[in-house]
Amino acid sequence: MKKLEFIYENGPHKWAAISRDPEKPNYLIDTNEYLVINGNEAILTDPGGMEIFSAVFSAISAEFDPYRISRLFASHQDPDIISALALWLDFNPDLKCYLSWLWATFVPHFGGKEDTFIPIPDEGMSIPLGNLTLEAVPAHYLHSSGNFNLYDAKAKILFSGDVGAAMLPPGEDSLFVENFDRHIRHAQGFHRRWMGSNSAKLNWCERVSRLDIDMLCPQHGAIYRGEDVKRFIDWFSELEVGSGIKD
Repeated sequence: MKKLEFIYENGPHKWAAISRDPEKPNYLIDTNEYLVINGNEAILTDPGGMEIFSAVFSAISAEFDPYRISRLFASHQDPDIISALALWLDFNPDLKCYLSWLWATFVPHFGGKEDTFIPIPDEGMSIPLGNLTLEAVPAHYLHSSGNFNLYDAKAKILFSGDVGAAMLPPGEDSLFVENFDRHIRHAQGFHRRWMGSNSAKLNWCERVSRLDIDMLCPQHGAIYRGEDVKRFIDWFSELEVGSGIKD
């Protein structure tokens, strides 16, 4: 069962992780979803696939009024990211979805109308949430050709999508990375195969190194925090990517 766990709280400004589900079917990849709350408004990042909609919705509803979610953020176009879109729009037809302009005519196949979508230009953009401003940070070709992270400068949190993801074995379901060296072994194969461009990887590492980040929150696996954020960026910068197929 998925649960909503608050990972940052500062008055009306909160971040919550909808954590992995140990009871999910084995044929589904496990995912994290993140809810950013600021006062009476909230944005849900990478809301997930239609198969897990009920689990995500139940986890949120147990702790938070889902009617207060006014926006969705889709880092890219994959079904585990955004195929639940039609179900969220059945619940609230007025929801707006931020995503790369590149996918603004593809993702509507999952549901929605033209005015549902707010295309993000390649260079990124600011996303308002009440009196808080979030930033869509370019992460193109990591692994999608139109890909964005979401950065909250006030909370010092980077929602990194598939960057930082790890395919953790059963029983290793901690919310946070507890042993970096042991954890990163479960990330290596994923990053070598799914991250398609070394130059894009280096651009991303240089860009996010300039950000003040206390937590790096991927869509799969555990959250990096503190010194493990820098450890991950340094590790990723040295990793040869786009070469995950064995000879």
